[in-house]
Amino acid sequence: MVAVDQDRAEARPIPNLGESLLPLAAIYGPNASGKTNVLAALAWLYTAVRDSLRVWDDEIPIEPFAFTDGRGRPSEFTIESVISGVRYEYVVELDMQAVRYEGLFHYPEKKRRRIFEREGAEFKLQRGLGNLSGTRDLLTARTLGLSIARRFDDEPLVSDFARDLLAAQTLGPQLLKRRPDVAPSRFPTGRWFETPSDRDQLTSTGIEDPARLTQADRTRALALLRMADLGIDDVVFDEQELAFEGGPDSRYTFMLPRMRLLHRTGDERIPLDFDAESAGTRTWYELIGPILTALKAGSLLLFDELDASLHPTLSMQLIRLFHDPATNPLGAQLIFTSHDTSLLNHLNRDEIWLTEKTAEGATRLGALAEFAGERVRKSQNLEKAYLHGRFGALPDVDRTDMLRALGLIG
Repeated sequence: MVAVDQDRAEARPIPNLGESLLPLAAIYGPNASGKTNVLAALAWLYTAVRDSLRVWDDEIPIEPFAFTDGRGRPSEFTIESVISGVRYEYVVELDMQAVRYEGLFHYPEKKRRRIFEREGAEFKLQRGLGNLSGTRDLLTARTLGLSIARRFDDEPLVSDFARDLLAAQTLGPQLLKRRPDVAPSRFPTGRWFETPSDRDQLTSTGIEDPARLTQADRTRALALLRMADLGIDDVVFDEQELAFEGGPDSRYTFMLPRMRLLHRTGDERIPLDFDAESAGTRTWYELIGPILTALKAGSLLLFDELDASLHPTLSMQLIRLFHDPATNPLGAQLIFTSHDTSLLNHLNRDEIWLTEKTAEGATRLGALAEFAGERVRKSQNLEKAYLHGRFGALPDVDRTDMLRALGLIG
């Protein structure tokens, strides 16, 4: 997410880093080249921080590399973030039996300083962080130190980093299939459309924090819904009576909250049950909550197979939402995978990454801006160059075996 071309509005300068960071990265490559795995690795890391203390009792649920000597080697994850202008670095190395190494560092005044570091059972803290010493008492071979230390809310060096990491969201059917344990958005789409009276009604269902979203947030959600030109004017909440037959002489009725979309039809506005909406309408509606949550918090959104979920026009509008400082003032970041080459026309060269599978079956992720050791020109037609194989990362289609099997060649 580090900008190569810093002289544009999308690149956000980070003075203490000496670099500008980007709000967007797109990953392209052939099928089975590992695009989803790149996002799945990120998703695995933040679910690990969330869950290790609670559920890693018998085994660490890591998925080792399946080929060569991968199953005998530990997996290593490194993530770097900038929070309130300060760079953080988190490293963890582990296998299914134990956490082998873990470290959290920060760079005040550009100098690397340890917050905590752990090798096996040995746990070291930065001087002055004695309030985190209780982490040692809960540490086990299969528990991340960050999972424990983040619960000490009075130490912002740890809690701020963990909160930023855990704010990440994931979208896309294949990614969610790979990572079914990923937490849903804190504010699902329905929450963005609630009015105060709706919240009074919905609070009784157990939904928490009804006051965190404002009328201005609802206005933004409506604008995003209407932007898709689906003929929808509003979202309304009411109650639906359901009946339950308990036997030949007993019948029970109860009321359940219901959400419906209000459609414009000539001079009328007609509500339609959500289940009766088209698949495209339901998809766009369900994306609004995670998108606006990321923009409101300045957090990370991982979106797998963007082109499978959205029409290219809506995909382009989503890119603009993250690009524009007016709609993304807090620097939220979007990382997505796609096969839609038309989107390349709306991306800068340093926002595009390419995956290819090596001879050993591993995924190689490379920046298009530095392709083959040479700078890609800013003025280059990226879609045309990509489709002509200029950057690789295209399927190598060989029809020989198929034609031979059909008896069309010898």
